[in-house]
Amino acid sequence: MLSRRALLVSGLSVTALAAVGYGTWPRMGAYAEEAARQRQLLAAEPELGELVRMASLAANGHNTQPWRFRVSEGAVDILPDFDRRTEVVDPDDHHLYVSLGCAAENLVIAAGASGRRAAVSAAGKDGVGIALEQGAAAESPLYEAIPYRQSTRSDYDGAPVSAEDIRRLQEAAREEGVELLIFTDVVDLETILEAVVEGNSAQMDDPAFVEELKEWIRFSPDEALARGDGLFTAASGNPVMPGWLTRAMFGLVFRKGSENDKYRGHVRTSSGVAVFVGDKADPAHWIRVGRAFQRFALQATALGLKTAHVNQPVEVPSVREEFAGWLGIPGQRPDLVVRFGRAAALPMSLRRPVGEIVV
Repeated sequence: MLSRRALLVSGLSVTALAAVGYGTWPRMGAYAEEAARQRQLLAAEPELGELVRMASLAANGHNTQPWRFRVSEGAVDILPDFDRRTEVVDPDDHHLYVSLGCAAENLVIAAGASGRRAAVSAAGKDGVGIALEQGAAAESPLYEAIPYRQSTRSDYDGAPVSAEDIRRLQEAAREEGVELLIFTDVVDLETILEAVVEGNSAQMDDPAFVEELKEWIRFSPDEALARGDGLFTAASGNPVMPGWLTRAMFGLVFRKGSENDKYRGHVRTSSGVAVFVGDKADPAHWIRVGRAFQRFALQATALGLKTAHVNQPVEVPSVREEFAGWLGIPGQRPDLVVRFGRAAALPMSLRRPVGEIVV
């Protein structure tokens, strides 16, 4: 029988966590309620649609949710949704396939907690196939962390993470075909920061990148609730304002200098940075990277840590090549750059209804 006890992470229940940082905007209460509703743990003997809901809580680029789910009694297929690709920041769909891997891992973990054995039977350009069969329910701290995992885009407290916690993160992320590199030395973190700023500067100088990013930002709770996707400003620690006003002012407030300063603060207050590297640069390995990262992020959440991507060094090809050389893997493609540490929770992002993502 699946445990129904309430999970507490850093002393917060799901409902309390959903209310953190929402402020007094008139529709923020409705937003908080919807975020909490979406992030409940599974009831006993859940339907497969509930496993899809848990899978959809996985990390994904720009919160585009670039997936479709095909469900049958003995299997779930996670298919790429190319209508939701971000062709400027992710021209070869690398992040899209990483996102599919994240969703697959959430589904595998949630299935195990619900009394189903789940195994990835296929992974490649067509997506991920997951075979399901009945088994015994198993409690898992990674499963119980699923509702609480978030990309926390704020300054952290800078406190070191213990060697034992680092070991647990490494163990959770262990995946065939994926290497995890963890950096905690200040000199290394400054070098990584230089690559972040270089990549961010190149992106900020690209009008197409800025326009694509703006298309995925949800400036108000009304926009976020209506769409159920995208980057809600409050979830990034930014002010909530009417969309029409913020879009008009976007070019005035979203500037290269201030964004670079923000990332300097983010990296310098982090306890460390993790870099994920797949053995090959193909969809199958990008999916593996996503699975490894999702377990890393869930283990971090279970330990009371926060994570956030700083992927600029792997998103700009010229910077990526230099970064790979610094990592000691010339000719390979580093996949993800993730900072971690301790910080207060931010508002959770929303997801689309299960009915919209099942085919």
